[in-house]
Amino acid sequence: MTLRLLAVHAHPDDESSKGAGTYARYVETGAEVTIVSCTGGERGDIQNDALSEKAMADRDMAGLRRIEMARAQAAVGFAHRWLGFQDSGLPENGEPIPPNCFADIPLEISAEPLVKIIRELRPQVLVTYDENGGYPHPDHIRAHEISIYAMEAAADPERYPDAGAAWQISKVYYDRIFNTERMRAMYEHLVADEPDSPLIAQFEEMLGWFEDRPSVVTTHIDVADHLETRDRALRAHSSQVPPDSPFFFWPNDAQRIAWPFEDFELVTSLVDAPTPETDLFAGIIDEGTP
Repeated sequence: MTLRLLAVHAHPDDESSKGAGTYARYVETGAEVTIVSCTGGERGDIQNDALSEKAMADRDMAGLRRIEMARAQAAVGFAHRWLGFQDSGLPENGEPIPPNCFADIPLEISAEPLVKIIRELRPQVLVTYDENGGYPHPDHIRAHEISIYAMEAAADPERYPDAGAAWQISKVYYDRIFNTERMRAMYEHLVADEPDSPLIAQFEEMLGWFEDRPSVVTTHIDVADHLETRDRALRAHSSQVPPDSPFFFWPNDAQRIAWPFEDFELVTSLVDAPTPETDLFAGIIDEGTP
């Protein structure tokens, strides 16, 4: 049986900061891993002051982000699809989103191409964001909405009848890569083993952000052997990720000791999959899902 995973992300670079180690692990084992980028990231700002391709970014951010996405894809080895919608940007409070952007298009229209992809690829596992988008960017929230809507529609042969034969996804996960347990484990390791690390203050700050959030993680994927691959994918998105960003690039040796996992929350399962889990496909092989 071929195992197939579909991950839906808002922008190019989200797939590398939120799960690239997991995708690399499953690609290595022979699973078919496909990333969907809902938008082209056209309205993204340059986040890297040392960007060597700044002239292209100023002239053609959409084109540069396609190049960066291709580099990340080559680093990890996943398949990739563009959903084709325009980045909504991140409006200031009270400002409207731009017309005809991803978050502005009615869900029943924007979901159809994702329904087609689901029915074509027939994944058993879908990875997406929670109802808050992981953080409240309109495209991240819309990525959640379109994922759940398309997953349900793809299973119903009466909806989008021209989009292919119906397909039922067996398991749905939310990305929980950034969570309190991970932050605390890294903080405690650094305090004990690397007390002079400049990252300690950063982890103290991040723990302040996360301390009131309940633990919802159900699934820990061991990515200890894939941290460097994840880092290469992240660095491929050089317009968005500075090469020395302390927010993303923590010491990999410390991560292998303190928290060698990427974490997810199982929110829907049509197979017997007791939690906690260590495999996104837990229960699927036993159930004989085609």
